[in-house]
Amino acid sequence: MALSVREIHKMYEGKPLLRGVSFDVPEGETVCLLGPSGSGKSTLLRIITGLEAAESGQVLWDGADLADVPVHQRHFGLMFQDYALFPHRKVAENVAFGLRMQNLPAAEIQQRVNEALERVNMVGFANRRVTDLSGGEQQRVALARALAPRPRLLMLDEPLGALDRALREQLGQFLRELLHETQIPAIYVTHDQEEAFAIADRLVLLNEGKVEQDGAPDQVYNRPVSVWAARFLGLTNVLPGTVVGRRPLRVRAALGVFTPAEVEPTEPVGSEVSLLFRPTAARVGSENDGENSLTGTVEDTTFRGESYRVTLRCVDHSVFQFYLPDPLPLHAKVTLVLEPNEIVCLK
Repeated sequence: MALSVREIHKMYEGKPLLRGVSFDVPEGETVCLLGPSGSGKSTLLRIITGLEAAESGQVLWDGADLADVPVHQRHFGLMFQDYALFPHRKVAENVAFGLRMQNLPAAEIQQRVNEALERVNMVGFANRRVTDLSGGEQQRVALARALAPRPRLLMLDEPLGALDRALREQLGQFLRELLHETQIPAIYVTHDQEEAFAIADRLVLLNEGKVEQDGAPDQVYNRPVSVWAARFLGLTNVLPGTVVGRRPLRVRAALGVFTPAEVEPTEPVGSEVSLLFRPTAARVGSENDGENSLTGTVEDTTFRGESYRVTLRCVDHSVFQFYLPDPLPLHAKVTLVLEPNEIVCLK
């Protein structure tokens, strides 16, 4: 079973919010919609659930159009950032809410509640009031409520956004393991890159209502398709240049000539491109080094656990950050040599 989203367009206050969004969610896969606030992620979820209508486009399940299928018949589970739990009800009553709406027999409701609480490690909390729970415990109850009706698709809208960093990492790992265990296809919405990489099987980057890139996390990180994608993923070492040679690919920039690893298809000679220098690309060299080198002044050196983050300001005032095994003295003039395989040519 699979979800297909095809050419979704949506207007908001007279302006395009979603512009031809298309992607698939195969069975057993967790797809993360990753993008900045205002990129249309939550609206897209509401369209998929049937809570909002698109101006055009289709939401398909196994090829069947869901346009005329009401929300309660789509059998999709939705979990919000604020959990939307009922404060006056106990944990088990919250988990059972969707099951009661389906008019299931009492014995089956009890069985499914117990099953869902067991999945999220909350068996002993059935009779607790949700107001007595921690944020992480409330998150698990909300997840149990979404799982209890046995949805064919699970959608999670910023589910860890209200938690502190340590708890987010812990519950993020728990969520990933649970989704893989249940094999329920899932759409996970976030603007947090680390969270997305930790949970997703596939990333869909949304930029101004359009799909900027769609691929496995390592593919998206290692080969961003644009300057926007690179910067959004935290890869800020970007330098504009012009293609001056092919085989090997050579790009001339204000700071010299660089030979990035060539990935077909490459841009023709004369094309305006941008170079991405990965933060792990550099080693200390000398002023005699030619291509693939940057010379500048060390502005900052910060210990990061297993390496040092060195900030280098070059003569054109551009600033780059690299991770090196040893610190460099402040205000020193240094030359860093870049590994070609760690240089990416962006359109």
